[in-house]
Amino acid sequence: MNYRVLGKTGFKVSEISLGTWQVGGKWGSKFDHSLAESIIREAIDNGVNFIDTADVYSDGESEKAVGQAVRESGASVRVATKCGRQINPHVNKGYTPEVLRGYVEDSLNRLGTDCIDLIQLHCPPTEVYYRPEIFGEFEKLKQEGKILNLGVSVEKVEEAIKAIEYDNVTTVQIIYNIFRQRPHERFFSMAREKNIGLIIRVPLASGLLSGKFGPDTRFAPGDHRFFNRNGLFFDKGETFSGVPYETGLRAVARLKALFPENTPLVHVALRWILLSEEVSCIIPGASSPEQIRSNLSATAFTDFTIEQVRAIDEVYEEEIKPLVHQLW
Repeated sequence: MNYRVLGKTGFKVSEISLGTWQVGGKWGSKFDHSLAESIIREAIDNGVNFIDTADVYSDGESEKAVGQAVRESGASVRVATKCGRQINPHVNKGYTPEVLRGYVEDSLNRLGTDCIDLIQLHCPPTEVYYRPEIFGEFEKLKQEGKILNLGVSVEKVEEAIKAIEYDNVTTVQIIYNIFRQRPHERFFSMAREKNIGLIIRVPLASGLLSGKFGPDTRFAPGDHRFFNRNGLFFDKGETFSGVPYETGLRAVARLKALFPENTPLVHVALRWILLSEEVSCIIPGASSPEQIRSNLSATAFTDFTIEQVRAIDEVYEEEIKPLVHQLW
């Protein structure tokens, strides 16, 4: 495992870490604590030392599973969680210092810890980034010893740019992958200048970039890849990176053709992200220990040729960019 520094936090974190949106099973299924434990322990046993969760993942069950697995492992693992998405309706006025403080207290209890390594605002409405009192409340929580660091998880590049104006923001979690390249164009250099840790989520475009889906693939009704393709429940950029499914399949076919037969596209997609030195870590999800091992083996993927890098860029420019580039 290779490790990189997570910006101003100073944490040295595994460059391929773990996101736990679906760690207790497939999206829409009942949370399985035994499965979650096996996945998290597999990650930790293979050198993963950074795990990202959120209070809304499986109604708090993900936080409980992460906290328990980390404690029982005895390993030095940094845990990040997120807050804010419980607010319903999820609008600016619902964000108050008191409400967010309550969520932090609840997360502390579920994680079974006295202090959270990294708490992140969980894709709040854009207006929240213009409210200094919200960011000020987390500075108070830090002074009280309840959190070590504050970060943000964003939908849009412009939100990331605004967020890092606050000195106590140490990390930005953002979608970045072969199908979502605008962050590198508009934000990564700013993050580097301010020593902001970059946590990359949705690295496989909700599985599209695994290369395992086809026109006949069916997703369960409780899976966001079934019900949120048009953004009916949350930002559609979280589902397939906002790329129309059929377009994504066509682009994936072109990507596969650039590499020798049987090359795992997962490895291509993850290694491509790690070409950017500004990236601190990637947090792919996993619904089985086998997926953990597959994700982590991407670190052994051979380097790209110049021709392959150029060809990947061409696929993006021709298939993807006209549809989504300016949206996020």
